[in-house]
Amino acid sequence: MKLSELARETGGRITREGEIDALVCDSRVTGKGDLFFCYRGTGEDSHAYAEEAVRRGVNALMCEHELDLDVPQLIVSEGREAMAKIAAAFYGHPERALKIVGVTGTNGKTTVSHMFRDILRAEGENVGLIGTLGSSYGDTVLPPTLTTPDPVALFSMLADMKRGGTGTVVMECSAHALALKKECPITYEAAVFTNLTRDHLDFFGDMKPYGEAKKLLFRRTKCAVLNADDAFTGELLACGAPCVTYGLDSPADCFAIPEREDIGGSRSVFNLNDEICEVELSLTGRHNLYNALAAGAAAQRLGASLSAIARGLKTTRVEGRLERVATYNGGTVFVDFAHTGDGLEKSLSALRPFTAGRLIVLFGCGGNRDREKRPIMGATAARLADFAVLTSDNPRYEDPMAILAQIEAGFRTVSEKYVVIEERERAIAYALSILQKGDVLLLAGKGGETYREVMGIKYDYNDKDVIKSILGTQK
Repeated sequence: MKLSELARETGGRITREGEIDALVCDSRVTGKGDLFFCYRGTGEDSHAYAEEAVRRGVNALMCEHELDLDVPQLIVSEGREAMAKIAAAFYGHPERALKIVGVTGTNGKTTVSHMFRDILRAEGENVGLIGTLGSSYGDTVLPPTLTTPDPVALFSMLADMKRGGTGTVVMECSAHALALKKECPITYEAAVFTNLTRDHLDFFGDMKPYGEAKKLLFRRTKCAVLNADDAFTGELLACGAPCVTYGLDSPADCFAIPEREDIGGSRSVFNLNDEICEVELSLTGRHNLYNALAAGAAAQRLGASLSAIARGLKTTRVEGRLERVATYNGGTVFVDFAHTGDGLEKSLSALRPFTAGRLIVLFGCGGNRDREKRPIMGATAARLADFAVLTSDNPRYEDPMAILAQIEAGFRTVSEKYVVIEERERAIAYALSILQKGDVLLLAGKGGETYREVMGIKYDYNDKDVIKSILGTQK
C-alpha cells in the first residue's frame, strides 16, 4: 500500500512516496517494508526509536514532527489517532463491514460481552468477541492481552473476522482505549454503558476525565444502551445518540422482575421494550441482572428474538466472574475479578443472602495503580464480610507490604477481624483451612487472570489452579 494512500486517511503530509507492506510499533522487530509509528506516549516518546527502526530497514515512518532521517515520512498532528486510522485503512476498513457493539463501564464489561455473544450464538449468528479474557471468532481463540487491543492488532483481528464470515463483533471498550483513541475509526451499531465508579484514577487523575473518556464511545454509536439507575447516564444522554434504557429501580425501557434467586443463579421475568420473556441465569447477584438486561437490550436492538435472548442468557458462564469453583468442609468457594470498591461491594452483597455461616473475603490491590482506592476497598470488605484475608495481588513495582498497609488502614476504621498473609498461595491455603459448614469464601481481585505481575515480569498464576492444588493435596 502506498504511503500517500495512508496520508489521505489522516490528513497528514508525506516527505516522499513509500510502499508499505506491514505496520509495526516495536522498533526491535522492524524490517524491510514496514511502517514504524512514532508518537508521544504516556510513558515515553517512540520518536527516540526511529533511528533504530531505520537502521533495521523500515520503508517509512509515521511521525508527529519531521525527523532528520533519510526515509519517507508521514507527518501527522496526533500520532495515536493517526495510527488507528492508518491501521483501519491498511486492513481494508473491516469495521465498515461488521456490526460492532461496544461495551464500556467500570464493572461488568466482560460479563455483558459474553452474554451478548451467547445470545447471538443462540440466534445462529457467527459472533466475534474481543475483551479482557481474550478474543474468539469462528474456531479461533486468542489469549488475553489488553482489554481493548492496540490498533494494529485490533484492526488486523477485525479483518480476520470479516474474512472468516463473522457478521457481528462485541468488544469491551476500556476507558484507556477510548482516551487513547485506539478504536476511533469505528462507528458502533450499539454502545452499552454498565456503570461508572472509581477506578483508573492513577491514569485519569479524577472522575471527570475518566467519565469524559467513556463519553467518546457514545458520540460514535447508532444506539446507546444505558443504565437508568446510574447517575452518569444523564451525561451520556447529552451525547445525542438514540437510546434504550435498562434498570431495576428507575423507570426504564427494559427491566426485570425477579422470581427466584439462590447461590446458583436466578429466574426473572424480563420486559424488553414491552416484550416479555422468562430468563434463567446461572450467575447470581443483582449486578448480573443488570448485566443480563444490558446484553438483552443490545441484542434485541440488533434483531435477536426473545427466545434467543432467554436461551443465550441461560448458557452464559464467565471465567472468574463470581464463579463457584469448590466446596470444602461444608463451605463454598467463589472466584471473582472484583478489583474496585464498587465491584467488591456488589460481589459480597450478592453472596451475603446465601451465607448461612461466615462470609470470608480474600483480596489485595494492584501495584502502580490508584492508591486511594486501597483504603476504600479495605473499609468495604470490613463492612460487608465477617472476616478478611488480606494478601498480594499484582504488586508490579511496589512493595506488597506497603500496599497491604494502605488496605489495612481502611479496614481498621470498621473492623479488626482480618489477617495479613502476603504470599497469595499461603493466604488461600489459610482461608480454605478455616472454612466451616455454611461459610462462603470469596477470592477477589484476579478472577480468571493467568498471571501475577512482579517487577515487570508476569509469572504463571491462577487462583483456581491454586485452589485445586491445595484441595487435591488434602484429599
